[in-house]
Amino acid sequence: MIFRIILILILFGHTVVLSQKNTFKVNQDRLEKRIFDLAQFGMQENGETERVAFSDADIAARDWVVKTMKDMNMEVQIDFAGNIIGRRSGTDSSKKPISFGSHIDRVPNGGNYDGCVGSMAALEVIHTLNENNMETAHPLEVIIFPNEEGGVMGSRAMSGNLGKAAFKVVNSTGYSMGEGIMRIGGDTTKIAEVVRNKDSMAAFLELHIEQGGILEKEKLNVGIVEGIVGLKWWDVVFTGFSNHAGTTPMNARQDALLAASKFIVVVNEVTNSFEGSQVGTVGRIKAEPGAPNVIPGKVVTSLEIRDLSSEIIEKVYQAIKAEAEKIAEESNVKIEFNALDTTAEPALTHPKIQKEIEAVSKELGLSFKYMPSGAGHDAQDMARVAPTGMIFVPSKGGISHSPKEFTSAKDMANGANVLLNTIIALEQKLD
Repeated sequence: MIFRIILILILFGHTVVLSQKNTFKVNQDRLEKRIFDLAQFGMQENGETERVAFSDADIAARDWVVKTMKDMNMEVQIDFAGNIIGRRSGTDSSKKPISFGSHIDRVPNGGNYDGCVGSMAALEVIHTLNENNMETAHPLEVIIFPNEEGGVMGSRAMSGNLGKAAFKVVNSTGYSMGEGIMRIGGDTTKIAEVVRNKDSMAAFLELHIEQGGILEKEKLNVGIVEGIVGLKWWDVVFTGFSNHAGTTPMNARQDALLAASKFIVVVNEVTNSFEGSQVGTVGRIKAEPGAPNVIPGKVVTSLEIRDLSSEIIEKVYQAIKAEAEKIAEESNVKIEFNALDTTAEPALTHPKIQKEIEAVSKELGLSFKYMPSGAGHDAQDMARVAPTGMIFVPSKGGISHSPKEFTSAKDMANGANVLLNTIIALEQKLD
């Protein structure tokens, strides 16, 4: 696909209109430098960066982003949830903005690329448009969402899904989400004013590293995200009978831990029995009373199921539950499935934006595949507000949430080029 771009150049007081067929490219070295510059905020003596949301390092990095946006002649505001919004005016005030961005906060002991690539690429897109004197009819919005790692706070606020109960959640800085919002320039008493009406944006795009290692393994440049999976969590409680481990015969035991161990195997077997990319996980287990000479009488395990389809999640759950009940009966223990509030519905990206990302990838000579996102992202909530697209680039070894996280400058630039040219394509086709 070749984009037809109209460039208006002001030369010696005369307006010259040029018709140009081209794809635009970002400055790869400049993009990588911004990643390194951002990593300085929270740099430790061991050469690694710590920048959890609401920390001093986070606030300093946010100030730097704001200054960078202003240096690009963007209008900048921090909304009442702490979202940093940089706006580049369009030539048509009646058009809705095309928005894009990600986050710069990190998990404790995290890496320099998760969220940061999408955020710095968004700044690079604006820089590239500016230096090429390109105007857009649509306004462009770069959004840097706060506290993505601690509960996709900023995007949840924009989509109207940030309830007051979330304000009490405390992260590793010791600040609650409510305190953190106030600390970074927001206002918890005015959160409702942050909510964007559905379709208030022409589109939303997010570039992110792919955290599963699939792109690297298959030697592909780009992932076109079909959607972000939904997830459901349960506490699964096995209740047997605690008794003396030395005197209770093996055939007379009501061992809750033994039943739970069989359940863990069943979760893996049942999840794999369905076609598709659904995943089922037991990530936590607690046995009581927890003494080596006492048969466990109570065990609590977690169960998490993720997929792009709510129906598939329910089918997998029901199949696991049926097998678990058989285990409980055979083991002479009771079993309970307690659904937890930690639930997210699947968020599908927009098919037309997927196709634009594909067309741009082909034009740039980049290999790609369609794939789901198994991790949550800000795009998940933004999909409730606007037609949304998401672009993945490889992360070496599939490593993420680790100081060893790494994405090459070339891969970052590939993703930024897809982002830039998808925005240009949408600019010409939307409305």
